[in-house]
Amino acid sequence: MFYKERSISEQIEKHLPNKRHTIISGARQVGKTSLLKHLYGRLKKEGKPAFFISFEDPGILAHIDLHPKNIFDFINVEPVPVLKGKAEQRIILFIDEVQYAKDPTNFLKLIYDLYEGNVKIVATGSSAFYIDSKFKDSLAGRKKIFNLYPLSFDEYLFFQGANDLKKEIADMKAKPSYQSLEQDRLRRFFYNYLTYGGYPAVVLEPDEEEKKEMLAELKNAYIRRDMAEANIQKSEKFLHIFRLLADQIGNLANKNELSDTLGINFNTVEHYLYILQKCHHIHFVKPFFRNIRKELTKMPKIYFNDLGLRNSLLNRFTKISERSDKGALLENYFFCQARHIYGLDQLFFWRTTSKQEIDFVIEKEYEKGKAWEVKWNARHFKINKYKRFLEAYPGFELECFSEEHFWVI
Repeated sequence: MFYKERSISEQIEKHLPNKRHTIISGARQVGKTSLLKHLYGRLKKEGKPAFFISFEDPGILAHIDLHPKNIFDFINVEPVPVLKGKAEQRIILFIDEVQYAKDPTNFLKLIYDLYEGNVKIVATGSSAFYIDSKFKDSLAGRKKIFNLYPLSFDEYLFFQGANDLKKEIADMKAKPSYQSLEQDRLRRFFYNYLTYGGYPAVVLEPDEEEKKEMLAELKNAYIRRDMAEANIQKSEKFLHIFRLLADQIGNLANKNELSDTLGINFNTVEHYLYILQKCHHIHFVKPFFRNIRKELTKMPKIYFNDLGLRNSLLNRFTKISERSDKGALLENYFFCQARHIYGLDQLFFWRTTSKQEIDFVIEKEYEKGKAWEVKWNARHFKINKYKRFLEAYPGFELECFSEEHFWVI
């Protein structure tokens, strides 16, 4: 099958010459293995000493767990230890699902310390929670993590064979007066993306009923694997909190309320939310304040990494135009796009005790940046409502993001 390039590929390829390990992390089925095999195949074509090994193979894993150096038994190549100097050609190991190692920290650390610069590891890991519980601080300075997410809307258009629409979007962004003849076609793709999300296999499936079945499989099988690896005992409570969150995208994550609704203690709620976040299913956006300490005491807002998975949890696949939650879908879409463009660390929201709110604040430098209020219909945006924010933060430009011009981000 023809491989479709991901936008993060260039960043990862630029890191390949670096001696630090390259770790590709992300939810199950977002395309990590396909990306890893693509990078491996490219280096093999260039004649580089590259090798691909999957830690999902129990026979391979059992031997490697005895000692990290045993990995070289499977490639029949003896690497040059760093104490003996620089090798003529470094070995590049592409490892799928590295988190399945008994002690991935020790494995990666030992390979790095013994063969620094002479052996490069590029590895994938599905569950960031599982990685967090096994990857210790001893790997500081020895790895760089790249997060692979479901497809952005640009990537979605590419996967759909609609690359020509990316030029239309660029023209509409550059010239606000430009009237594209492709707006209806573009909007059909957009509504499909809001409904079925950006998991690559789901995007490539043309049949809508099959898309729903694939998302149900993702929800039922792969998320249960996440639960098993995270040692979740009360699976129904875990799935219940997941569904509750799906119905609350764009709202504050009130842990006390979730605890009361589910009948489980506060610490368990915190643990479940931590797992869902570390497994790349949800993300929290923190509030924006002058007093940085207040960010840690105020409730964050909840967003999903993929709207298809979110809609599957609620079994909600009706036409976008008929949906009561289309405003929430648009807000979550903005989050996904902004995450790709700006990164999670720069995304905030603003809210006062009197419940005045701006959906997204992006601080590009200290007290300077952009703020966005998301409205399905731009006519509902009244600039005077946000006077307090604009007076407090004159260095921020405030705009409305609406369905009418969904391509502006």
